[in-house]
Amino acid sequence: MPFLSFLLFVFITSFTPGPNNIMAMAFANKHGLKRTMKFCLGVGVGFFVITLLSVFFNLMLTNLLPIIEYPLTILGVGYMLYLAFKILTSKDSDDRKDRGDNNFFIIGMFVQFINPKGILYGITVVATFILPYYHSYFSYLGFSLFLGIVGLMSTFSWSLFGSIFQKLLLKYKRLFNIVMALLLVYSAISILIK
Repeated sequence: MPFLSFLLFVFITSFTPGPNNIMAMAFANKHGLKRTMKFCLGVGVGFFVITLLSVFFNLMLTNLLPIIEYPLTILGVGYMLYLAFKILTSKDSDDRKDRGDNNFFIIGMFVQFINPKGILYGITVVATFILPYYHSYFSYLGFSLFLGIVGLMSTFSWSLFGSIFQKLLLKYKRLFNIVMALLLVYSAISILIK
């Protein structure tokens, strides 16, 4: 597995602005870090479940249709290039509004199932980086746990340093987006060269 590309994809996709990170920042601003930790834990558990479901979905597809592995890899690379384009051309985003819900863990977990970025992320990382190189259920479980922890870390970081990230992103937004987009393009190219 191109391990550097895997880590770059995982961390860029997890730590760049998205629904989870923006919601975590907004919740922390409104309700404080302690209450927002429940949301962050929910996101981590949600990513864990999404990744496991992606593993079984991709395994089912590749076992039923072995010819689909290459198109899934191309789809994953295409999605990474699409993300690079979206990051490069992104405009300022509005903060998500809090609905006043108190069960942040449940919100954090279930929002993963309606979060297109999270679902595509799970399918892409599994099809592109995990299934072609690993074949044991233990490794699938380990990678799912790792990705859940990264989801927890990214939302916690946005919660903890929300105001700092907000100021830095506003100040250096264009440079940040260019660097993130170039790193995603590098990751996508290294997958094709494997």
